Amino acid sequence: MDGEDVSEMEPLTAEAVSLIERRIEEEHGYLSWLNTSVDVVERGRMVLSIPFDPKLTNADGRTIHGGVAATLIDTAGGLAQRTAFEEPLSGDVATVNLNTNYLRPANGDLEAEATVVRSGGSIGVSEMSVTSTTENGSSEVVVGQGSFRLFR
Repeated sequence: MDGEDVSEMEPLTAEAVSLIERRIEEEHGYLSWLNTSVDVVERGRMVLSIPFDPKLTNADGRTIHGGVAATLIDTAGGLAQRTAFEEPLSGDVATVNLNTNYLRPANGDLEAEATVVRSGGSIGVSEMSVTSTTENGSSEVVVGQGSFRLFR
C-alpha cells in the first residue's frame, strides 16, 4: 500500500487512538519522561509534541539537545507507519534509516508532524518535520525522512 491508499482506509477507531495516546503518554518510560503528547492520530499522519524543559537543553540552558528532536521525528515517523496497518497496534515497526537535517536551534516547545510517503509490504517511508515555538513565534527546526521495517 502506498501513501495514497492510506486515505482510502477506514478512519481509526476512537479506541485505537486512545490506546496509542496511552502507550506514548503514560506507558512508554522514555517518551513519558520527555513529557511527549500525542496531538493528532490519523491514517497516514501523526503529530507529537514535547514542551520546552531546561533538563532537555544543551549546556547553554536554552537550546534543546538535537537528540530530543531526533527522537521525536523517529517516533512520529514510525507511528505514522502504524496508522497504515489495518490494526495500528498489531505487528511492529523498526527504524531502518533515519535522515535528520537540523535547520536552526530549537529554543521552545517542539511539535513533530509525520506523514506516510509509502507503506509497502515490508518497508515504509515517512517524511517528518519539527517546529519549535516560543513567545516570539514558530520556526521549522528539523526536517527528516525515515525508512521503517514493517512487521505486519
